[in-house]
Amino acid sequence: MIRVAIAGVAGRMGQALVKAVDAQKPELQITAASVLAGSPALAQDIGISALGQPAGVTAVTDLETVIDDFDVLIDFTSPASSLVHLELCQHHGKSMVLGTTGFSSSEKDRIAQTQLPLVFAPNMSVGVTLCLDLLARAARVLGDEVDIEITEAHHRFKKDAPSGTALQMGEVVAKALGRKLDEVAEYGRKGLHETRDPKTIGFNTIRAGDIVGDHTVLFAAAGERVEIIHRATSRMTFARGAVRAARWLAGKPDGVYSMLHVLELGAD
Repeated sequence: MIRVAIAGVAGRMGQALVKAVDAQKPELQITAASVLAGSPALAQDIGISALGQPAGVTAVTDLETVIDDFDVLIDFTSPASSLVHLELCQHHGKSMVLGTTGFSSSEKDRIAQTQLPLVFAPNMSVGVTLCLDLLARAARVLGDEVDIEITEAHHRFKKDAPSGTALQMGEVVAKALGRKLDEVAEYGRKGLHETRDPKTIGFNTIRAGDIVGDHTVLFAAAGERVEIIHRATSRMTFARGAVRAARWLAGKPDGVYSMLHVLELGAD
């Protein structure tokens, strides 16, 4: 049995993760969970709101107090909280599945240097991971003959923009074309500009309503267009992917892995 801890269990993703892990019993079992200080869910059984029945686990504010109760932590919280949890898991020899977005470049560098079994991906969806593999292939085939635009849409409460998934898609495309994303990315357009630089990769962001997550990558040439699209209609798709990653991590050596590794889709 793999013992799982969930950070931010009272949030939308936290609730989805409770359901996804519970569906994998007895192979996986929720044995620890955390919430923010002051949360109404503090010291409450985490199963009541998510499952409609007790799960036998009460939420705490500090995962270090229950560090001996879990093998792997799943974290979709915030950059600041996730970095604290990352250090905690590294210090105590725990595995971690990290789906938080909004990290700065320096924070990503810090994550890359950690020594623990870690799956780090801005999107845990199996479908999105497949799209990343398709994007690399499309970029290599279409080459410099196309203009590339990435459009993403999320709910009104999402804070980071562009989404971590959109940025990862851009990084995959840029790498396949031998470009550096931070040198060719163009974020939104307004006013008069020179004609489009064919080397750029454009990003367009939508924040509206309750959109779970839509991503479109457009490869446009003279006379034809290719679009690779992923639309998520439920957070359960991300939760199920994270649970799949937690199961895959069992027994893995220290290293920073992606969902491409989990799905064996040719990650470097």
